[in-house]
Amino acid sequence: MTVDRELRPNDEEQRTVEPTVPLVTNAPVSRATVIWYALAAVILVGWFLFGWLVLQQGFVDSVGESAGTAFALLLIISIVGTLRRSRRR
Repeated sequence: MTVDRELRPNDEEQRTVEPTVPLVTNAPVSRATVIWYALAAVILVGWFLFGWLVLQQGFVDSVGESAGTAFALLLIISIVGTLRRSRRR
């Protein structure tokens, strides 16, 4: 068990405080991001309708296929965002 003690300015030990990066930022979302997300939503709805009405593969199968595609897109977006954020540090 360790006990923290108060450090005086002349002590040999110096604690380094790492800057923390907030998990949530209040930065506004760019217009390009909103446009890309809207475009992705339109494409996913189109993919659902194409599978359901044109290919006649069934409602549940079409929902599952479009939902799986949406989750794959979200995973790719998350990976790219993580890589971009780690490069900024």
